[in-house]
Amino acid sequence: MNIAFVNFIGTGKFGGGEKWMVAAAAQLAARGHHVMMIGKAGSRFIDHAAKNTLACLGISRWQKATGLYFHTLARALKSQHTDILICNLNTDVRSAGVLAKMTGTPVILARHGSLNYSKKKLRYKLSAQYILDGIITNSSTIKNIYRDYGWFDDDFVKVMYNGITIPPKVTPADFSKRFPGKKIIYAAGRLSEVKGFTYLISAAALLNKTRNDLVFLVSGEGKLELELKKEVKAAKLEESFIFTGFSADIYPSLKACDLFVLSSILEGMPNVVMEAMAMQKAVVATNVNGVNELMVDGKTGFIVPPKEPQALAAAIARAIDNQDMLVQFGKAGYERVNREFTMSVMADNLEGYLQQKLNEKTALRKNQ
Repeated sequence: MNIAFVNFIGTGKFGGGEKWMVAAAAQLAARGHHVMMIGKAGSRFIDHAAKNTLACLGISRWQKATGLYFHTLARALKSQHTDILICNLNTDVRSAGVLAKMTGTPVILARHGSLNYSKKKLRYKLSAQYILDGIITNSSTIKNIYRDYGWFDDDFVKVMYNGITIPPKVTPADFSKRFPGKKIIYAAGRLSEVKGFTYLISAAALLNKTRNDLVFLVSGEGKLELELKKEVKAAKLEESFIFTGFSADIYPSLKACDLFVLSSILEGMPNVVMEAMAMQKAVVATNVNGVNELMVDGKTGFIVPPKEPQALAAAIARAIDNQDMLVQFGKAGYERVNREFTMSVMADNLEGYLQQKLNEKTALRKNQ
C-alpha cells in the first residue's frame, strides 16, 4: 500500500498524535509499504519522521501563503499513487483531505487521539460525512461519543489502542545528587489547560503542608508555562515543583522516579501512562477517556476523579510511602503493557484495517 500521513501541527509542537503517526508509519514502512510524511517544513513532526528514515514532504510557510501548497501536495499524492491518506488535524481533513478526494486517492481517514469534533459545528459534520471514509481513535470512550452524534454507521469509527516499543535498556536519570533523600514524583506533557497541571500544583501544595520529602518534576513546554510557574511561586513550591522543559526522551526520568502522575482533564489514550507502566512504575491518573481502558484501578495504580486536587493528593500519599505497593503496581503495569499494548500488536491491527478499507473502496469502485 502507498500511505501518506499529513499533519500540519505547529512547528514547535510534538505530542501523542505526532508520536503515533511517526511510530505507525515506521512500522508500516518496515513491513514493505511505501509511506510519505507531509507537514510543515522544519516542524518537529517532520524532523522526527526524518530521523526515523521516513520519506518526508515539508511544506514551507511561503508555499502555504502563495497557494503553491495545493499544487505541491496534489503532485506528491499523484506521483506516489497514494492509496490511503491519514489526516491529523481537522484543518488537514478540510484541505489535504479535499485535495486527495479531488485527485483520486481511494481512502481518506482521520486519526484522532482526542475528541476533535464538536457536534455543534456543522463543518465537522460535513467533513466527516463527505470527505472521510473512517476515523481511527484510541479509546472506546471517544468512539461512543462520536456514535451518539448519529452522523455515521457504528463501524465508521475504529478503536485502535496505541502501542509502544519497550526499550530493552534504559539508564535511569540520577536525581540523587540534586535531590538527596527526596522521593521523585514525575509528570510529563504539554503545558496546556487539558493536562491539568494546575490541579497537580494544588495537590503538591496540600502534601507540602505535612511533609517536605517530595519533589515534583514536570517535563514539557507550552503556552501556560509562565502562568503555571506563577502558581508554583504563589504556593511557595519553588524548591519542590520544578519544570524541566521539553524532553525528547523521558524514559530515563520515568525509570528513575518513584511514582508517575497524570493530572489531565482530557485525554485520548495517554502514551505517557503506557511509557510509565513499561518502566515498571506505579501510576496515579485521573479518570479521563482511555485511562480506565489502559490501567486497572488498584492493580497498576490508582485512578482518581479529574479536577480534584484532594483526591490526587490522597492517592499520591497512599502510594508513595508503600514501597511494596509501588513494586507490585509497577510489575502489573509492565505485564499489562507488554501483553496488550505493544507496537507490534498495534501495527498488526492498523495494517489489517487499512487493507480492509482499501479493499472495500476498490470493490465499490469496480461495481460502480
